[in-house]
Amino acid sequence: MGVLIVLVMLIVLGVVAAVVVIGMYNGLVHKRNAVDNAWAQIDVQCKRRYDLIPNLVETVKGYATHERATFEAVTAARTAAINAQGPVQQAQAENALTAALRSVFAVAEAYPQLQASRNFSELQGELSDTENRIAYSRQYYNDAVLTYNTAAQTVPTNIVAGMFGFAVRQFFTAPESERGPVRVQF
Repeated sequence: MGVLIVLVMLIVLGVVAAVVVIGMYNGLVHKRNAVDNAWAQIDVQCKRRYDLIPNLVETVKGYATHERATFEAVTAARTAAINAQGPVQQAQAENALTAALRSVFAVAEAYPQLQASRNFSELQGELSDTENRIAYSRQYYNDAVLTYNTAAQTVPTNIVAGMFGFAVRQFFTAPESERGPVRVQF
């Protein structure tokens, strides 16, 4: 009779342990999928940005034909950003694209008639809106990575994560040059 009780208790304990492991595994899958979804949202907003850039460049080109190097730099940065893989490479490419776009807007400032152009203003507004969406998507992605990484690295879930190959994900980070204080000059 005592052996039967011990055997039943071991079976119950095994079932409870299995349910706990399954719960942890499913939680990790849910968090990993949230990270993948957040990364996909960055892609969606970047695609929108990539679609707007050629229109912006063509609009500015019509006014500033001698600024060829600036337009080529934007086109090259856009291509690099489209082809980037993973958070680190994507962050580097997106930051280079942002810098190239700044030079387009700097060129545009030299042409008052361009600044008054309705088409340019609309494109500039769309691009600004898209930049805000990208910033939000990056923040959301990093929040999802934080939640996932915390679950994958804390006890006892880290044991399940290790058993089933749940690897830690990388954050989307700003380049070192954009982390310092902003200098405003008049």
